[in-house]
Formats: sequence, C-alpha cells, structure tokens
Amino acid sequence: QVQLMESGGGLVQPGGSLRLSCAASGKISAISVLGWHRQAPGKQREVVATMTAAGRINYVDAVKGRFSISRDIAKNTLYLQMNSLKPEDTAVYICNVDLLTSPYAYWGQGTQVTVSS
Repeated sequence: QVQLMESGGGLVQPGGSLRLSCAASGKISAISVLGWHRQAPGKQREVVATMTAAGRINYVDAVKGRFSISRDIAKNTLYLQMNSLKPEDTAVYICNVDLLTSPYAYWGQGTQVTVSS
C-alpha cells in the first residue's frame, strides 16, 4: 500500500557528509519504530539508527556522534544526517518502518553510500 523511496546517497570523500531521505508515498498509521539499516559488501545487514513513534532514538556504536536520525511528519519523510563519514560506512542504506499491525513493516529499495578517496 505504501512505498518508501530513499534518496541522497552517492560518492563522498572520507570526512564528508551526506543526508539521506526516505519519503513515504502516503501517511502510515500504527508505526512502532522508524529506522535506517545498512548492508556493506560481504557483511550482514545491521541496524544503524532507530526512532520509536514516541521519538526515542538509538544508534549503533559505530555511528554515535556522527549520524543523526530525524523525522518530518508533515512531509512523510525520515532523514539520516551522516557526518564525518568513514570508508567503513560504505554500504547500501535501507529505510525501514515497523508497524504494530499488518503488514508489520515497510522497506525501501536502498540507496548506495560510498566513502572513498
């Protein structure tokens, strides 16, 4: 019913910044958790940052102090501000919305972030 579309990925040098956006095609009700995941080459997917429906935020240790998750309810958009990027941040970043009811989750298609000099 609802589609998520990520944007903002690209190639950036170490120390640079990017802001990822995840725009939903419509309003989503019964949200449990909003989040960004990433999958690097040869590695399993990991949770990068989450935000509960009440606004409580958590980050994986590797990005604490560098990444910030935020939400614009009016624009149906979730953001991930990424600063001080490192080569190890290179991955496909995927937007996720977990729901309290069926279908229980929405997933975006992913956007590539490459950090390289």
